[in-house]
Amino acid sequence: MTQTVETVVGVIGRAHGIRGEVIIDVRTDDPDVRFCVGAVLRAEDSSRTFTVAAARDHSGRLLVKFAELADRTAVEAVRGIRLVVEVPADETPDEEGVYYDRQLIGLRVRDAARTDVGSVRAVVHLPAQDLLEIDTANGTRMIPFVAALVPEVDLAAGYLGLADVPGLLSDEDDG
Repeated sequence: MTQTVETVVGVIGRAHGIRGEVIIDVRTDDPDVRFCVGAVLRAEDSSRTFTVAAARDHSGRLLVKFAELADRTAVEAVRGIRLVVEVPADETPDEEGVYYDRQLIGLRVRDAARTDVGSVRAVVHLPAQDLLEIDTANGTRMIPFVAALVPEVDLAAGYLGLADVPGLLSDEDDG
């Protein structure tokens, strides 16, 4: 039997209109797959499920109609619920250099001298770029997840490497 992991794919936001459509705060790189018609999503830490009846893009936001939510009142009652799916633990993105959050969280972080300096706590998705939230001995640091600053990701060895950039891990310019 293939091992699976639970992964968050979205958060139910506010209602859109009166017929039960909801704005989804997308937390997946595969919204077309995770929110396709017929997909069944589960509420995190619950057995409650939601079946996608329709999904569409509206002004850059994902609007979803769930079969279980008939109207605006029903949507407002579930606002904030995190939606999860079970995926194969070994599933990886098709594109090279692209990673799922679950693959990055927990990785050791090495500086340019290859010294362990912390670990990845979270991946923060912003409109311009993703950030790695890194726990270090000097506190939490936010590092843009771009190749110029994070040139090496070695999932098999369990670490990612940072570029030699002054101030990347400190509040002051080291040079």
